[in-house]
Order: sequence, then structure tokens, then C-alpha cells
Amino acid sequence: MISDEQLNAYRLSGERIRVVRDAMESNDINGVVVAWDAAHVLIRKRNRKIVKLDRSYSYSPYDEPRDSSSPGQKE
Repeated sequence: MISDEQLNAYRLSGERIRVVRDAMESNDINGVVVAWDAAHVLIRKRNRKIVKLDRSYSYSPYDEPRDSSSPGQKE
């Protein structure tokens, strides 16, 4: 699970992030961290829609290559 400090750093920098939800790259979410709580993270996509995601997914900067070895699946 991503820490509050990491989420706050992403929010303050406005950096675009990638959320890996499963093994398929087409299901990744790209956007900016808007807010979070103990269980969820709100991401604003480029089309300005807000998506509520579970904190157990894999969060990384969009510029980094996708890490397919840890797809971020919920067990």
C-alpha cells in the first residue's frame, strides 16, 4: 500500500502517475493525485474525470517504465 507521504509528494508536485490495476496495460490509470483517505485514492485523469481507486494498487510515476512483474492485483 502506498504511504501518505508518497501520496502527498505526488499531490504537491502535480506529477502524473500510473496506477497498475492488473496485468493488462490497457487497464492502467494515468493522472494526478487529488485526495486520499485510509482506503482510497482520488485520481484526476487528463479528461478531468475523477476516479476512486483502492490504495492497494501499484502507484508509480508515469515517466517510469511499467513494472509488469508486480501487477498490483488484489489478492
